[in-house]
Parts: sequence; structure tokens; C-alpha cells
Amino acid sequence: MQRLLVLKETFSSLDVSQQQQILIGSAVAVGGILAYKLLQRRKPKVLPLGQGWWGKGTKPMSEDDQIYPFRIQTSDEEIEDLHARIDRTRYADSLEESTFQYGFNSTYLKRVVSYWRNEFDWRKQVDVLNNYPHFKTKIEGLDVHFVHVRPPPSKNQKIIPLMLVHGWPGSFYEFYKILPLLTQNHDGFAFEVICPSIPGYGYSEAPYKKGFDSLAAARIFLTLMERLGFDKFYLQGGDWGSLITTNMAQMKPDCVKGLHVNMIMVARGFKQLLSIIIGPYLPFLVGLTREDVRRLFPFFQKNVVEILKESGYMHIQATKPDTAGCAVNDSPVGLAAYILEKFSTCTDLKYRDLADGGLERKFSLEDLLTNIMIYWTTGSITSSMRFYKENLQGDPYSREDALLGVSVPTAVAAFPNELLHTPKSWAEPRYSNIYSYTYMQRGGHFAALEEPQLLVDDIVGFVRKVEKL
Repeated sequence: MQRLLVLKETFSSLDVSQQQQILIGSAVAVGGILAYKLLQRRKPKVLPLGQGWWGKGTKPMSEDDQIYPFRIQTSDEEIEDLHARIDRTRYADSLEESTFQYGFNSTYLKRVVSYWRNEFDWRKQVDVLNNYPHFKTKIEGLDVHFVHVRPPPSKNQKIIPLMLVHGWPGSFYEFYKILPLLTQNHDGFAFEVICPSIPGYGYSEAPYKKGFDSLAAARIFLTLMERLGFDKFYLQGGDWGSLITTNMAQMKPDCVKGLHVNMIMVARGFKQLLSIIIGPYLPFLVGLTREDVRRLFPFFQKNVVEILKESGYMHIQATKPDTAGCAVNDSPVGLAAYILEKFSTCTDLKYRDLADGGLERKFSLEDLLTNIMIYWTTGSITSSMRFYKENLQGDPYSREDALLGVSVPTAVAAFPNELLHTPKSWAEPRYSNIYSYTYMQRGGHFAALEEPQLLVDDIVGFVRKVEKL
């Protein structure tokens, strides 16, 4: 109190001009502090990058950060071993009229395997895979594989870097149909595309230590983009790729110009509960559209019953991946049945009622078996399955990234046959800057392989909107 009186007397003893200068200076200082506080509030919270080492043994003092060309190869011995294992397959007979309701129908499986054994040319497909440049680089103790495709040279063309991230049981090969579409000129711009393999998938080395989750993959892919010289870029992902790219946007929002996802998972709270109760009758009151209602309801049947029917693999892989992995890593036919069943049901649940699972309605056996061969020849099925355990050991909705928003411009391509539908109103609390939300005309989980043109059109439209092109 006494100090305040002294200050008051001192201030009163100053002439008017001095008093005005002090008042103006104080106002500027207070204004600056308030502005700083306001900017800090507006500045998006960032997910900590963290650090990791996933290689064998202890972390060395330094790591080779060079990028090396990589070429996929095969051998007579590899193909002969595959054929010998196929020839020794012991099949289980399917039940009469069971279609795909019990899993992969063994009658149709024999047809697929016959094609694989007698007509499929792995050497030819290796050449197809090598049509695009492949590379490897060491990050956090692991050899990380990626495909890097530059657009053809063209005058007055803006080059936009784009990373595509796959999920399970897919691979970088899922994107081969959209690579030529993305790298062509889109009225003044084209994409330079980077497709990495998640560590533990395909030609990326598998982690040797426990705990490699989507956060670790996101950090490694951010390091990869930095190593390639990109400080601003776009991201696209579905399945695990959606979570990994979301984490990348949370870790370095200043680097990610835009995030495009074709699968989205958000925590469900009171708002979603209200939508479920009121949505079928008064959707506009809870932010749902007629299309949301068509895709969501009847809610219990579509979001509980069907998910329980189709998520058994997830529970196995999230608990004891190595047990199931031992079987499918040793049997090529078992591996094919395990993976291809997902390409059936995740494309359209109605395919469960077909004797051939509808597999060849949207995909060619050539493409499907090429994806299988990437898993088989690298022996990576078990390490790929472990990614479920590492991400789902605890409550995924209580993880730090699940509690943090995404501030970068975001686009959602909602395909009608995706296993779970997330309305825009449900996504907005987490993805606060949705530039584009598209109800796609057709398609399911493996969008890039199933509907390449639709997916590319949505990506191009989104980037054009962000870039104001």
C-alpha cells in the first residue's frame, strides 16, 4: 500500500507530457502482452514428436542418413519354394451354400490358387513394381522403403509434394493405379508422390523392439520428408494410413499444407449419442444429412452387429498377433485366404453372399496376388499384424493424439461401403478445418485400388481449393 502511495505521488509530480508518455507506454505494453496471449491461444497445440530407436541392440552414436536406390528382385529358388508349398496345401472343404459367410470359400480359393500356381507370373509383376523408382533410407534404426515418383517436366507447372500412406492388409502397391493420374498435369500443377511402406510391412524393415505405433511411424515419415528436402507437403491416407497422416499433421502442422483421408475414426461422446437417438427422425437438428442417415442407420445393425462380425481378425492381431502369424507366414495359401477375405468384405459386405466373394468384380487376380506376394516374399505378415497390438493395447481414445485436435486444412472422402461411416458433424470437433467433405458415389475400403479416378478427383479438388488454383 505504501509503495502504491509513493508511486502515485511520483506520478503526480510529473508534468502532463511525461504522464502521457508513461500512460501510452503502459498501454502499449499491456496491449502487447494481451496480443501475445491471444496468439498463443490461437496457435494450435502440437503433438510432441518424441524419439525412438527400433533397430537391433543399442542406438549408435550416429546413423547413416543417405538415401539409396532399391530394386525389387526375385529368384528361381523363391518361386520354386512358393510352388512347392502351394502343391502341398491341405484344403478344408467348405460347407454347402456357405458362400463367404464363414470366411474365404475354399472352392473358390482353389480356383485362385490354381491361377496363382499356373498362370500368375511373379517375375513379370516384379518388373511392374520396378516401373517406379524405389529407395531405402535408415531412420531410427530401420531401413525405410519408399517409392518416389516425379511428374514429367512441363512448363509453368507447379509441383506439389504428396505422401500417400497405406494400411493393412494393403501395401504401397495399392497406389500404383493412381500414381500416373496424380503425376499428370492438372491445369497448372502436378503431384510429386512419395509412397512409403510402414515399418514391418513389405520392404520396410520390421521393428526389433516393442511399442512401434502410429506415432512412431508418423515421426519416421516426417523425418523422411525432411530428408527428401520437403518443408511443405500434403498427406493422404486410409486405414492405418489415415491415423498415421493425422498424427503427422498434429506433430508438424506448419509443414502439412493439407490432409486428405478416406477413412476417419473419432471418439464418440454425448453429441454422437444424441445424433443416434434423434438422427433417424430429425437429422437436421443434430447436424446429419439424409445421406448420413442412410449410411448410419439402423445404427445397431450397421455399427455393432456388422462390426462384431467383421472385426475378429482385429481382436486376434491386437492381442496375440504372433500366434496367428506363425500359421499364415508359413502357408502361402493360408496367407492368401486370410488377406483376400478382407478385400472381399471390406469392399462390399454384400459380397459375403457370393460364392466367389465378389473379388473379381472390382479387382484383378493379378493385382490381388501381387499384394499377397509382397507380404509373402518379405515374410512381413506377422510384423504387419503387430501394428494392431502396438496401437490398441490401451484405450485408443485416451491417447494423447486422440485428445488433440487437427488444425490443418482437411478433406474427407466418405466412400459408401466403408465399414464405418463418420458424418462431417462428428468429425468437426477433432478436425476443426474441414475444407471438403465428399459423399463418394461408390467404393469401399481399398479406394485407391478400387476407384482410382474418383479418389484422385477428390484429392485434386481439395488441393486446388487449398492452393486457390
